[in-house]
Amino acid sequence: MTLKKLAMAGVVMATFAAPGLVNAAGDAEAGKAKAAVCAACHGQNGIAQIPGYPNLAGQNEAYLVSALKAYKDKQRSGGQAPVMQGQAAGLSDEDIANLAAYYASLPADGGK
Repeated sequence: MTLKKLAMAGVVMATFAAPGLVNAAGDAEAGKAKAAVCAACHGQNGIAQIPGYPNLAGQNEAYLVSALKAYKDKQRSGGQAPVMQGQAAGLSDEDIANLAAYYASLPADGGK
């Protein structure tokens, strides 16, 4: 393997091993307890009742961690980003992992 290919492989591996992208492994029960405020926009069962708001039920756990961290770090903009930035600002990394685990554990159809 050339040095260039080896360096590129290292970049790819580091990207996927970054915190929050792999092995989110949060506590779904703790996330459920923290999710009450999320229900106002994303629905009691993770299925949004408001047009334009995303469903969270059944969403990929690592994606949710990544998205919440991006809101917290103000790396996402547009749409409802200011609302989400405010919500995510007070979340710890553990809270984020727990919320992601909870929503990932719900059936994508909201249990219908």
